[in-house]
Amino acid sequence: MAENMPTKIEEEPLPRMNAGTQLFEDLDANVSATEIESLCMRCEKNGLTKIMLTRIPHFKSIILMSFECPHCGLQNNEVQSGEALQEKGHRYEVKCTNKSDLSRQVVRNNSASVSIPEFEFTAPPATNSTLTTVEGLISRFIEDLSMDQEQRKEVVPEMYTVIEALLVKLRNALELPEEDGDEKSANAFTMVVDDPSGNSYVENLCVPNADPKLSIHYYRRTREQMIQLGVLNPDAEDIQQLEEQKKAQFNMREEMRAAENVMRAVKEASDSNEILTFPANCSSCNLPCDTRMQMVNIPHFQEVIIMSTTCEKCGYKSNEVKCGGAISEKGKRITLVIEDKEDLSRDILKSETSSFKIPELDLDMLAGTLGGRFTTIEGLLRQVHDELDSRVPFLEGDSVAMDRRQKFEKFLSRLQDAADGKIFPLTITVEDPMSHSYIQNIYAPDPDPNMTIELYERSFEQNEDLGLNDINVDNYAEEEVEEAKASN
Repeated sequence: MAENMPTKIEEEPLPRMNAGTQLFEDLDANVSATEIESLCMRCEKNGLTKIMLTRIPHFKSIILMSFECPHCGLQNNEVQSGEALQEKGHRYEVKCTNKSDLSRQVVRNNSASVSIPEFEFTAPPATNSTLTTVEGLISRFIEDLSMDQEQRKEVVPEMYTVIEALLVKLRNALELPEEDGDEKSANAFTMVVDDPSGNSYVENLCVPNADPKLSIHYYRRTREQMIQLGVLNPDAEDIQQLEEQKKAQFNMREEMRAAENVMRAVKEASDSNEILTFPANCSSCNLPCDTRMQMVNIPHFQEVIIMSTTCEKCGYKSNEVKCGGAISEKGKRITLVIEDKEDLSRDILKSETSSFKIPELDLDMLAGTLGGRFTTIEGLLRQVHDELDSRVPFLEGDSVAMDRRQKFEKFLSRLQDAADGKIFPLTITVEDPMSHSYIQNIYAPDPDPNMTIELYERSFEQNEDLGLNDINVDNYAEEEVEEAKASN
């Protein structure tokens, strides 16, 4: 932290971490902060720094820090990400048209830039990470830009005029109407949070459904962004960088061969009805645990791999389904009308690339939600209920609006009733661009009167998200042999 410097720890020693202790705990009322006596940089007397390592449910691990000096009154707070770099960068675009949009909570990592295209305004990455709201970000921009305006007016009047015009736009942006009207507000704007590290976050006000005002884009980091994040050495020659990339590609091929060997072992174990067990790290506490794997043949569909992980240290449990086989030429959309409890017992395979929705419950889950699952329709509804009940961020505590909490609780109650077989009929639609999803046909091999299956052509955007537009299948084996020779 810029405003304070730790000098000594209180006489009572801090508890030591052991093999069964979690470093980051879930965010709730029972999480305690570590208090450290530290030097105040204003009065040079000792103040108090509080540090809390916690996890925002359904989001990421963060480090919360606050400092307060009882002598001069100096206060400061800071948020730092406790996460590693994500696989891709994230860019959030949120359209702000009313007061509720200004109250959206925002986790801004110190590597994230914030821009408002309508105002031609861009704030570069900050020195500190912050947990605030859209209104709080704009207020901070106004405060920073207002500093030294009187001096600019005397020394650089042209710059003063430009900044003053921007300040007027930012102040007007805080004067949005209470609700959206028929006409778009003149002060409406779009805020873009672009984080190459992927560790920033903008609140979704329509949980569990997609927010029409919020869009998320994932992208590959550029060389400049990787240098900014410290991933690449800026002084290294371009040739050296290319050699490292080729080496990484060769290592990727080695990993693919190793994966093929694992798949072969899984196949052999499944033929003999054995379950493979291999060591891994828990995704919750990062301590060693076991992952079990077995291949299962789904009748009238295909073979899938079921994986299960259980951590004996923190109690974390997860299961996931991976689909094998070739990539389908077309996507698949399955629609089933659920009329009784017997339909709730149908098997369903929801792959990690599929989305599903139930209009009667206002439920619309995007692709990637819950990962891959092989269960029953009732089991899927209960898993969705449990995940939303325990892992949706920013729906606990005194900062959430009461109407939002009541609306969400009503939604969870209807979802529970649907799983208990109290709401009929229901229409479930599973859309999978990879055609790896499946709903059991209880009339097989005859057609199911309550189920329709449609095949459709994937769009360019869907192929781009799946990485299919970049696949090179021409002379692939020859290139692999040439690269192997060059490496020797």
